Amino acid sequence: MSGGTPRAGGYMMRQRYSQEYGSSSDDLEEQDDALSRPSQPISKPQIIETILWLTSAAFFVYLGDRKSNLISLLWGDDRINRIALYLGLVGNFFNVGFILYTILFTRRGIKKVDEIWEASPPSAAPVVTINGLISFCLLSFALWPIWSFLTLPLLFTLCMAFIVISPYLPIGTFSSQDRRTF
Repeated sequence: MSGGTPRAGGYMMRQRYSQEYGSSSDDLEEQDDALSRPSQPISKPQIIETILWLTSAAFFVYLGDRKSNLISLLWGDDRINRIALYLGLVGNFFNVGFILYTILFTRRGIKKVDEIWEASPPSAAPVVTINGLISFCLLSFALWPIWSFLTLPLLFTLCMAFIVISPYLPIGTFSSQDRRTF
């Protein structure tokens, strides 16, 4: 068994429980290097996949139900269950807001609490996941009268289009450059 400290009785104690494990500044320097390294260039299959997701999402938004586009359907169609639609949209806005808050205020240096980055998201990940599933179900229920079984691929395609476009959004330009702690 490697990586441990020998203890009485022949057992090895893992180093993460020892006092010296978290006190090294080498780990912090490696993390800073990982964040400051330039990202790898995007491959051609990734570009094609991104274009396909965005094209299919634009197709759904533009064509809607073949009579009017998705925006006008969401705005004024009587077939939509409005309560489920609004609750689903509120859930999605909560998820996006929480993710942006986590990225901007905890990772970029404006820390409101004295926790490290790795401690905050795992505790909130189940909440965001469950909220996302509930929002997906609510939006499916709200839009089911218009597209019936095609509602599920429509919502999945819109979600994937948002996911593939999100790395290209200029989120980092909105964060503060100084490393102040509130």
